[in-house]
Amino acid sequence: MHHRFPAILATGACLVATAAPAAVITFDDLALAPDSYFKPGVTTTFESGGATFHHDAPFGDCCWFGFTYSNRTDVVTPGFLNDGSAITGDGAGPGQDNYAVSTSDGALLEFDIAQSLAGAFFTNTTYTYLAVRDGNDGNVPPFVGGPFGPGDFLTLTVTGYDAGDAVTGSVDVALADGTAILDQWTWVDLASLGLVKSLRFSYTGSDNGPFGLNTPAYFAMDNLTTVPVPGAAWLLASGLLAIRRRRSSGSGFSRDPENGRAGRRSYGRGTFR
Repeated sequence: MHHRFPAILATGACLVATAAPAAVITFDDLALAPDSYFKPGVTTTFESGGATFHHDAPFGDCCWFGFTYSNRTDVVTPGFLNDGSAITGDGAGPGQDNYAVSTSDGALLEFDIAQSLAGAFFTNTTYTYLAVRDGNDGNVPPFVGGPFGPGDFLTLTVTGYDAGDAVTGSVDVALADGTAILDQWTWVDLASLGLVKSLRFSYTGSDNGPFGLNTPAYFAMDNLTTVPVPGAAWLLASGLLAIRRRRSSGSGFSRDPENGRAGRRSYGRGTFR
């Protein structure tokens, strides 16, 4: 009986390894006219790559919150009317491709099944970038407090939730730190979030007024990369490993009590200009 466990464990490990290929959400499966973005004027959702993205438009065509997808190329026009363009002018993939744009605290995406994440590419929108770099948000006078300087910041926080809506962890992305402003697609490692069923996004910053952030709270994202966890194979391997641990309880091995604890990870700044 003792000799069967290594073989069974190896089989379980193979099941996990072979049943969990990486998947990349590129948004290129969503149809768009050239140089446009998704703005239906109603609250709805859209799906891409096994995930559902929430798009809220409680005031009709006036404005939207949550997520949209875009292939807009405008990197020079300041202001709210250019809220669908990444400062890169295109997606993270080769050629002119689609990408996601998001705004507002609480923006939500949900996976069809729980996922382990590798990461995603992030950058600023043109609207946010020009407001931070030049103090130009398209308004006269501007709402923003001028170009960013030492001590100013805009941080995006990505928070993971499990199937029971419990927080699994969070990762901070520095959209701007003083005069260092994200202006290229930059990979952010999201693996520390663990197994997640959904993600929510929120912002903190140095330029605040009576109604919260003055800085336009937007980001662009592309190539969200996931590693699906196959339920049957994962459970098989987990159960066998648990049996193995119980049988080896006297071997002197112990688990680090810190493992599995939810926490926040701060992401380095990547590429700035």
